[in-house]
Formats: sequence, structure tokens, C-alpha cells
Amino acid sequence: MSELPDHLAAMARSTLANGLRKANVVKLDWSQVDLDRRCAWIHADQAKARKAIPVPLNGEAVLVLRQQAGKHSSRVFTYKGKPVTKANNHAWRKALVRAGIENFRWHDLRHTWASWHVQQGTPLHVLQELGGWSDYEMVRRYAHLSVEHLAEYADGLSEIRLVSTNLAQLRRERFDLIGPNGQTERGHTAKLPRHNVHRCTFPAFYDPKIPPPSLLCAMVS
Repeated sequence: MSELPDHLAAMARSTLANGLRKANVVKLDWSQVDLDRRCAWIHADQAKARKAIPVPLNGEAVLVLRQQAGKHSSRVFTYKGKPVTKANNHAWRKALVRAGIENFRWHDLRHTWASWHVQQGTPLHVLQELGGWSDYEMVRRYAHLSVEHLAEYADGLSEIRLVSTNLAQLRRERFDLIGPNGQTERGHTAKLPRHNVHRCTFPAFYDPKIPPPSLLCAMVS
């Protein structure tokens, strides 16, 4: 960002804050901005999907816009007092070279904005409205960046494996399964330690292949 001229840096920061398309940033007019309500809007005839787009302004977006106030009577972004006409221009490309950045278009700022949203947990249907996409499939390309909605299922499997692992560890650390008559599953009298004993019961006819509903376990630590 530091390699960009001030006017392009402001436009880039604005795009990263609100995700507007290049043409909408370049042609953004003060009549489309309400800083008191912290919102802006893109008219239907300016939108790619031909539908009006409400644009909520976060703190960064408001800061950038306030810094442009008074520079021009109608247009938000200017260069030397005149409205900006292009963003992806020679100055932009030279800045990328100086920064050592390759294969990066202005539109990739919008992709970055969308990716950040998904990574912080913004639902895809909300992102679709924020970005003004008419086709949900266009938003689904960002779905791989979010796993929160899958976490509870992954945790469920982890809990099952944790129980299994703990049982295997108990077997390795030597434990006896003790029946109602004080007999182990091998038919030997159990020698219970004076500590670390966890008691439960299991049926007299114990089949190790079928996990009983309850067990009498004496773990020797």
C-alpha cells in the first residue's frame, strides 16, 4: 500500500473495507454517501447485476471517505483536484513492480475483501448481499475459506476417538474389569489398589466383543 500514490492508496483501502467493484469506486459520488448513517449505496444502473446495492461503511471506510471530504464537489476520489477516471492504470502497475507483487489485478482487492469476510465468519448469503452478487454460485467459491459450520461435526468425531484412545491407554496401563463377585474377566480375584479406583458394574456374562452398558473398572496407576 505504501508504494501507491495517495489517491490510489485511498481507493484501495476503500475497496478492502467495503468490497466495491472498480467502476463503483472510481465513480463514487458524494450524493451516494451518508457518513452520519455510515452507509453508501450503488444505484441499480451502476451495478453489474442491475440491482441497487446497500453499502454499510465500517470504521476504515468512514475514515478513508472523511479524508476525501472537500477535495471535489461531487466525486469522492480525485487526483490533483480532478475526478479519478481509472484505477488499474500505469501508476498502479508501477507500484506493484516496486512492491514485488505479480499477477495481481485491482479486482483482486475485492476478492481479498470477500475472503476476509468469510474467514471471520460472515455467512455466504450475507456476503452475497454485501457484494451485490446476483448468482449464489459466485459466492460459493469462497466457501472453502470457512469451516466454522463444520467444526461441531469434526469435534464430535474427535470426542469419539478420544474415548477410544483413553480406553486403549487404560488397557496398556493395566486394569481389571471386576464383576459382581469380585472376579476379573479372566476369572481371577481382583486386587484392588487403595487409590485411583473407578467403580461401575457389568453383566455376569461378559463378552469383550460387545461393549457392556456399564463396567466396574479398577485402574492401577
